[in-house]
Formats: sequence, structure tokens, C-alpha cells
Amino acid sequence: ITERGVTLKIVGITGPSGSGKSLLGEQIKKAGIPCIDADRLYHSLLIPPSRCLDAIAVKFGSEFICSDGSLNRALLSSKVFSDPSALKKLNDTVLPIVLDSIREHISRLEEDGETLVAVDAPTLIESGFHRECDYTVVVLAPTDLRITRASERDGISENKAKERIAAQSPDDFYTAAADFVIINDSDTASFIKKADILIDKLKNL
Repeated sequence: ITERGVTLKIVGITGPSGSGKSLLGEQIKKAGIPCIDADRLYHSLLIPPSRCLDAIAVKFGSEFICSDGSLNRALLSSKVFSDPSALKKLNDTVLPIVLDSIREHISRLEEDGETLVAVDAPTLIESGFHRECDYTVVVLAPTDLRITRASERDGISENKAKERIAAQSPDDFYTAAADFVIINDSDTASFIKKADILIDKLKNL
């Protein structure tokens, strides 16, 4: 029995950009386990009017908000991915809001009788939310593969992808908090096989 009062278990999923967290999340959903995508949730919280947008404007300035009230993503990305202190300020600003929303989603799933839920969150450890999880899964991959994947996924140059990845924590930062580590160092089919083995373990915890 957890502190939440039922047998609901929370599995946190994290890892650096381009490692394959989203693919693991997709496999978890296919297995019938709810998976909360923190990035997707964050983007939904940026639809104006938005508490997140208001907080960003206060901390960074009104120039980071477009004339239609939406976030100037390009300007904010260029700011935070080139300045670690700015990235920390952004995380400190928006993560409490995102975490509150994640907790609300988990509460609803709990009320629906779910016994296992996954949370896919790139800043799971930085936010401290891993301490609210029963298990933490870390997805890792070689740096060169991560650069290629991030470049293709986000439509950015490899140099820009390198810059973003260089701003992230090293692998041992993630493994220090991990209950499970899965390595995505080959093709998609190979990773899916590893993911399915891990999912079976999670179901039986």
C-alpha cells in the first residue's frame, strides 16, 4: 500500500534527449498502461490564457510572448539552450505547474482504479518528482545516436542538436537515481524487444 492509499504504482521514465523515452512510452501505452507525457502536458499548458505563460513572462520578459499571446518558442529555446542558468530558471518557473497537473492526472487514474501508471518526464530527477515514483526507469543511448535522433526529430542542425545535448546532465546523473536502465543503442526493433521485456517486469512488480 502506498501513501496514496491504494496499490497504484507510479513508474517514472527519464533520460537525456534523443535516448528513446517517447518510444518506451508508446510501448507502455500499447501494453495497456496509462503513460503521462510531461512534454505534451507542458505544451498543452502553454495554450493561452495560461498560468505557465504568465509565469514565463514575469521571469523572462514580455518579449518571450508573441503578439497573439502564445509563447515565442524559438526565442526561448535559443535563450535556455545556450545558458544553463536560464534553463534552470525556466525549469524552476514551469515545473511546479506541470507537476501539479501530473498529480491531478494521477489522482484521476487512481480514482478510475488503475494500478500502474507511467510518467514520461525529461526532468523527472531535476524536478524531484522521481521521489514520488515507486520506480524510476532511465533510457540511455550513445551520444552520436542521440545527436542524430534529436536533429531529425526536431528539424534542427546537428550542431544545434550537439549544443542542446551538451547542456544536459551526464549519464551517471540519471543512473544514480535509476531502478532500471534500458540502453537504446541499436535499431527500433531491438529497442522494442528490450522495452517489452522491461514492461513485463514492471507489470509484475
